[in-house]
Amino acid sequence: MVLAAGLGKRMLPITKKLPKPLVRIGGMPLLDWCLNALAAAGVSNAVVNVHYLPEQIIDHVATRSKPQITISDERERLLDSGGGIVQALSLLGSQPFYVVNADTFWIDADMPNLDRLALAWDSASMDILLMLADPQSATGHSGGGDFHLAADGTLSRARGAPDGMIYAGAAIMKPALFAGSPIEPHSLNQYFDAAIATGRLHGIVMRGSWVTVGTPDAIPLAEAVTEASPANG
Repeated sequence: MVLAAGLGKRMLPITKKLPKPLVRIGGMPLLDWCLNALAAAGVSNAVVNVHYLPEQIIDHVATRSKPQITISDERERLLDSGGGIVQALSLLGSQPFYVVNADTFWIDADMPNLDRLALAWDSASMDILLMLADPQSATGHSGGGDFHLAADGTLSRARGAPDGMIYAGAAIMKPALFAGSPIEPHSLNQYFDAAIATGRLHGIVMRGSWVTVGTPDAIPLAEAVTEASPANG
């Protein structure tokens, strides 16, 4: 599940005529960084939700063959991260699935981080497994950490603490989490909190460089990271 329906207001004026997932970094739209990572992890089918300037995203993904793209259309109403997944559940199947934000990306250090996430997944003990970034490996992030990571891999809220880890915008989730939830606007945070309460929200720290592009000022920083990556060396 690729979350690509946001309005991108903080990226104005760029997003006045261009949806944020199509902002280019390192010569490639943010959305393609995400889809390429999924394809490299062996994902054959991805659901992309759309709301703002949807035709541009639909036309763009139509040019891809890997992964195959199914559109979840939110043109009538933006459903936020949680509602967007609930609407798309019938397209996602019965097995745990990746959830990836279309406005962040990363450069792997060795093994692809989505592969590492899949290897760490344990359905018996987890409802959600988050990919985390150490602030020292993050570019474009402002504020403190999102989660504290315990020795057993479980997570608790860091609430901006400077020693917390950043949610890196990629996760594995069980579809059963969303059973019975309404197709109404709501955030994934309520599912994170429910999993924390039962000790079933886990995380692993990614390896490599993690980049978020929230505002136009972040674009040069992101470009510098891609230029310095070994792939461009």
